[in-house]
Parts: sequence; structure tokens; C-alpha cells
Amino acid sequence: MIAIDKILISDDVVQEQFVCDLLKCKGGCCEDGDAGAPLEKSEMDEVNAAFEIVKPYLTKEGLKEIEKNGRYQYDREFGWVTPTINGAMCAYGYRDEKGIIKCAFEQAYYEGKITWKKPISCHLYPIKISKTKAGEVVNYEPRDVMCRPGCVNGKKLKVPAYVFLKEALIRKYGEDFYGVLEQVAENYYAEKEKKNR
Repeated sequence: MIAIDKILISDDVVQEQFVCDLLKCKGGCCEDGDAGAPLEKSEMDEVNAAFEIVKPYLTKEGLKEIEKNGRYQYDREFGWVTPTINGAMCAYGYRDEKGIIKCAFEQAYYEGKITWKKPISCHLYPIKISKTKAGEVVNYEPRDVMCRPGCVNGKKLKVPAYVFLKEALIRKYGEDFYGVLEQVAENYYAEKEKKNR
């Protein structure tokens, strides 16, 4: 484990390689899970502020779910989460012409309509964060089948998970944190190269 302040980061975040392959996984992380996307408390305000703007992107089923059960729900295991349609796809998701699940928030963000991209838990995936009394634990947890194309793609392109997720990690923990993580990673790869000579 790598320790930066009170944050513990799994070595896999640095050592494993990953690049999402959306054409193959079809955005499966938006519908394959035990609950909707976990939300930080501040993100519930973001959902409320953006809701009317993202409404036109939502599917009829998604909108019906939100109107029936709320813009977010409380889950005993995960805390506040986005609602899902029949326990599957996130209510804020929709499929594009290629069958890839897209996020209504992210689409509105890319079109310059809102300044919040999407829940940080989605942005960081396949990194998952758990909280302990000592601080936070950052783990690399790709799904065996669903994320296999992303793992293969990462190895082919030789992109470590922490590099692929740079924007999300900086958004969550800041530039200084990422700079330290980057230094740790560079030291790891330098040592690895020495051993392979």
C-alpha cells in the first residue's frame, strides 16, 4: 500500500494497466452493480442544481424512476446513490446509437450546460474508495468480465491505471496528491526497469 497523508492507495493503482474500451464494455459499469452510483453529500446539491438541465437527456424510464423514488436514494451499504431503473441501469443513463450507455450529466457538461461532470465515484471507476476510521482506502477493482477489455487495452497501450484516471484523481484529491503518487509510480517503474536489465 502507498500512504499519502491519511489516504492509503493500493499498489495495483500504480502497477496495473487500464484504459476503458467503451466499444466493448458498452459502459456496463453504469448498469452492473449492487446499487446506483455512490454520491458524496455535496454531490446531491450538484444533482439538484443540474436536474432541470439534464432532464431532456433522460429516458422515459429513467425520468419515471426519479419522479417515483427521488433524484437520489439512501442505500444501507453504499450511502446516498443515484436511482436505478429496475435495479439495473442508472436512471441518469441513456444508450447512444452504438448501444453505449452515456451519462446525462457528462453529456450536459461536454455541451457546456453545467460545470459538474458526473459523480466522482463514476469518474474514478474502476477505482473504488472506502472509508475507515484512519482515513480513505483507494483500491483498483475492475470487474472480471466487464472490465477485461479495458485491462487488455491498458496493457496494449502500456497505460497504468493512475495515468488513465489522472483527471479523476486530481479532481478528488488535488494536484499535490497526484504529484506525490506520480513520483511514487516513477520510482516503482525505475526500479522495475533496473531489475529487468
